[in-house]
Amino acid sequence: MSENLTLDFERSEARPLHEFTEQAYLDYSMYVILDRALPHVGDGLKPVQRRIIYAMSELGLSAASKFKKSARTVGDVIGKFHPHGDSACYEAMVLMAQQFSYRYPIVDGQGNWGSMDDPKSFAAMRYTEAKLKPYAQALLSELGQGTVDWTPNFDGTLKEPKLLPARLPNVLLNGATGIAVGMATDIPPHNLGEVAAACIRLLEAPKSTVEDLFEHVKGPDFPTDAEIITPRQDLLEMYRTGTGSVKMRAKWEKEDGNIVVTALPHQTSGNRILEQIAGQMQAKKLPMLEDLRDESDHENPTRIVLIPRSNRVNPADLMSHLFATTDLERNYRVNLNMIGVNGRPRVKDLKTILQEWLKYRTETVRRRLQHRLDQVENRIHVLEGLMVAYLNIDEVIKIVREADEPKQELKKRFNLSDTQAEAILELKLRKLAKLEEIRIKGELDELEKERKSLQQVLASSSRLKNQVKKEIKAAAEKFGDERRSPLEERAEARAMDETQLLPTEPVTVILSEKGWVRTAKGHDIDAEVLNYRAGDSFKHAAMGRSNQSAVFLDSTGRCYSIPTHGLPSARSHGEPVSSWVTPPDGATFIGVMSGENDDRYFLASDAGYGFVAKLADLHVKTKSGKAVLNVPRDAVVLPPALVFEHEQDFVAAVSSAGRLLVTNLSEFPQLAKGKGIKVMQISPASLKTREEYLIGVAIFSEGDALVLESGKRHLTLKPADLNRYYGERGRRGNMLPRGYRQVSAIKPKKRS
Repeated sequence: MSENLTLDFERSEARPLHEFTEQAYLDYSMYVILDRALPHVGDGLKPVQRRIIYAMSELGLSAASKFKKSARTVGDVIGKFHPHGDSACYEAMVLMAQQFSYRYPIVDGQGNWGSMDDPKSFAAMRYTEAKLKPYAQALLSELGQGTVDWTPNFDGTLKEPKLLPARLPNVLLNGATGIAVGMATDIPPHNLGEVAAACIRLLEAPKSTVEDLFEHVKGPDFPTDAEIITPRQDLLEMYRTGTGSVKMRAKWEKEDGNIVVTALPHQTSGNRILEQIAGQMQAKKLPMLEDLRDESDHENPTRIVLIPRSNRVNPADLMSHLFATTDLERNYRVNLNMIGVNGRPRVKDLKTILQEWLKYRTETVRRRLQHRLDQVENRIHVLEGLMVAYLNIDEVIKIVREADEPKQELKKRFNLSDTQAEAILELKLRKLAKLEEIRIKGELDELEKERKSLQQVLASSSRLKNQVKKEIKAAAEKFGDERRSPLEERAEARAMDETQLLPTEPVTVILSEKGWVRTAKGHDIDAEVLNYRAGDSFKHAAMGRSNQSAVFLDSTGRCYSIPTHGLPSARSHGEPVSSWVTPPDGATFIGVMSGENDDRYFLASDAGYGFVAKLADLHVKTKSGKAVLNVPRDAVVLPPALVFEHEQDFVAAVSSAGRLLVTNLSEFPQLAKGKGIKVMQISPASLKTREEYLIGVAIFSEGDALVLESGKRHLTLKPADLNRYYGERGRRGNMLPRGYRQVSAIKPKKRS
């Protein structure tokens, strides 16, 4: 026992583990690359596809035959040529049968072979039936004519073709996708007529560049009517380098005020798109869309109807948003990686692909013609022997009847070959008729002409090239069709932001003393007469639009942004602002601002400091807001005042001591944040004891009046009355008339 173990050990090979694993992994990688994942430039097929097509041809499943169960085909494939899983084999077969997956389907399926919405919803192979499409003849028609090499199958009992003798560059026509080890391929499908034209151009002018071929192959052509919107220059660069991307966009049209989507990008599910759009509608991110319907049927495979909320909705803008946010627009990676005629994988440019395929095709045609020439010469040789027999029929009969070895005697007497003598001996009596001799002479003449023609083609590279060109043209006429995917350069799709997606109705944002907020439609709202909760009253209001944000200013000088469309209606008492934002403890809300980003507001504290702020600088995304106005000690924030942006605007400031100061607005800086500069002189001591402080500020234009509220009394200062209150910024201002010095509010009054 120990001796046997010793002998076994001595016969084994000792190798470092890292070397063994490295070699094993390399072998596995090459197997996956060459025998599973990548197509060959010759016939454009992976091994499993090639074996399926060959097995179906061996089963007699041509386009003219009857259908057979798919299970029969799969059984033959995995039992004879492809010892792998039946489900993977069947799925590869299904892919070649799906009209929406293959540009030029190779398998003709009967039964449930999946749908665009769910390509993997096909029935089991025991239910479906299949045969080959007419296009398969472009791959198989020359198979038995000496055109390809044959190799033993996995168990050595049968032969299978290494490649199929494709009459067209199928690698570009149907494309391929696959993931190998360390590399992948993504070859898009192309139009047969365009690719054939490029092949002919390259045959006629071998020095043609990729740019020249691009005149014919304008871009991929998917099995869908959706548009390819990739710029022409990007497509050209893709064909130059062999890598890039292609962008497809759904086709749509207007119909009775609705938007109808009639074609989807390649391998895009209509149900998935409906879910994406419906999800946005449920999230209230598509307010301009009222409804959507799926009206797809057998006559209209793709018909998705989008119903806008009103005729004011711009369909182009809406579709641009949907292109950017749904699968109505998709990007496809392109990686022209394939196995070349030298048996090595490489990413190739368009010219290299066509050059290599033409090299393969030319060699295939040469082998076919040589095979036919050999057959013709063999037949001529036999017929020449038969003619000898007919010319010497009596002597031949005598030799056959009397000689002990008639075959050898015939060869010796008439100088015949073994093949000719065998053919004479195989003659039937009926073949000895005079008419048969005439037929043989006619056949000989025809074969001599064919031999001469074949020899001329094989001896001339130009004639061989013309033969290849003629056959490409014939195949293109037989199997070609019009381009399906139109090439259109479109503007880049852009998703609308939330403000663009919302209705742009005028609204008034109303803030109460207790910090409750609500919105009312329109700008002609008298917010002070609205109903408020018990113990609450009007505080401040701002006019804006429903697609804008409202900016709230609190007592600490912080600002907060809340989308206006999310605020409650004025028909209710509203909700606390603090339910949307998180102000510091003890802070109260002083005012609200709304409008365009370029609008400006005057921010001030009752310490007498203020500045102009642009509304865009006050917006903030966080709930905690941001500090904008620095509030001096013992001071209080004043409600913001809207700047009207006239040529001559003024700032009116009134103090608790009954003083009024009017200053040019141009004297104040525009800041993003800060304390500001002195508006009106208020001493820190007076501010601390609250003996004097700023009551409020108002912005008005030249020719406007000012309204001062003092209890229940109102004082209107006309433009002429305001002259005595004008002064430089930072002064104390002049005293108001007696009886109006206890001012509670100051407002501008527009000239009529």
